[in-house]
Amino acid sequence: MAKSPAPAPNDTPVDPTETGSGKGRATPSRAEQEAARKRPLVPDTKEAKARARAELAAQREKARVGMAAGEERYLPVRDKGPQRRFARDFVDAGWHLGEGVMPFMLIVILLTVLPVQFFQYWAFVALWIFILFVIGDMIITSIRVKRAAKDKFGESKLEKGLGWYAAMRTVQMRFMRLPKAQVKRGQYPV
Repeated sequence: MAKSPAPAPNDTPVDPTETGSGKGRATPSRAEQEAARKRPLVPDTKEAKARARAELAAQREKARVGMAAGEERYLPVRDKGPQRRFARDFVDAGWHLGEGVMPFMLIVILLTVLPVQFFQYWAFVALWIFILFVIGDMIITSIRVKRAAKDKFGESKLEKGLGWYAAMRTVQMRFMRLPKAQVKRGQYPV
């Protein structure tokens, strides 16, 4: 077999930028590669925990402010919905005996500390009479809220427990209610 003749060398110079393959940057040295791969054996958990704690605190504060303002997405399931908002506004628009339970109980406790049995006896009698009036106010408020909600939303769409929800809100002092009262006294919802 005969050898084929070798091709003649091409005398045209080759431009290295025209060679289509390449990564476009210099190969990093071994020291640079090792430095890039270095990371601490134990991650810096103090900074990560502090950052996570700060983010969680910011989220909680945002949720607390949103819940106090009555924003629907921050409310617990118990308080969500247009009927619950209606019941809250209805209760917040009126005056209720239940708001005075805590101050009245404080007065009764102070009267029972006195060594005079006359004051102790009548303080307890007054407390039980007051509690009966509060229960009556809760029942009346529950009936009024359910009736007003029935007129507004329709009887078939009335949520279960709406009256109880309103009655429980009457027992809380106005400044302690969550979500906060959105209406002034006397501004009953339509």
